[in-house]
Amino acid sequence: MDGTLTVRGKFTSALLQSLEDLAGAGIKVLIVTGRSARWVSGLVSYLPIVGALGENGGLFYPADTQAPVILTPIRDLAAHRQQLADTFERLQAEFVQIQTSADNQFRLTDWTFDVEGLTLTSIASLQKLCHQLGWGFTYSSVQCHIKPLRQDKATGLLKVLQDYFPEYTSEQIITVGDSPNDESLFDAQHFPHSVGVANVRDYISQLTHQPAYITDGPEANGFCQLAQLLIT
Repeated sequence: MDGTLTVRGKFTSALLQSLEDLAGAGIKVLIVTGRSARWVSGLVSYLPIVGALGENGGLFYPADTQAPVILTPIRDLAAHRQQLADTFERLQAEFVQIQTSADNQFRLTDWTFDVEGLTLTSIASLQKLCHQLGWGFTYSSVQCHIKPLRQDKATGLLKVLQDYFPEYTSEQIITVGDSPNDESLFDAQHFPHSVGVANVRDYISQLTHQPAYITDGPEANGFCQLAQLLIT
């Protein structure tokens, strides 16, 4: 969502119109974002989409419900949250400048802190430390995520497609993204038709899996270009 469906952090009227046009053309849209559970629950209530995955594939809100479906197997959510908090304290002991994200209190499956001010070297060190502590790590244009090792956008999306949209094959799915936490959606083994909006070029050297196509326009402008192409 951030950097793909936004322009400088905001939804635009053009984006909202594109979502309406896609729905009118019978093209289903799922949002797959790193944002928190409570953030995502609002999205499905107000946007013309068929559902939204939050926390980088950790959970799913179908459009017709306010109850999340937890996609990552977690036996005890309270104990899980405490383990994430302990891990963040370990990271903060070595990187004193990192601060918990404002929406972290509304999360279920992962823990986030702001990416602003972190260098690529620091991010690489944080990732290595998370792995040493038995956790996964990813980041976007806004946040860094401490997460379960096998939790990512592709894994979550594939499960949602299988359980809720089994009529679609991978050849009928287009994935769109802009940053490293979208990398699994660019894996051609699962999603042969992947698109990066133009600002994905800022991260190309850091991506093992790269989008098959890149739009001319950045952020939501690129998404709107893609939507128009699909509709016409």
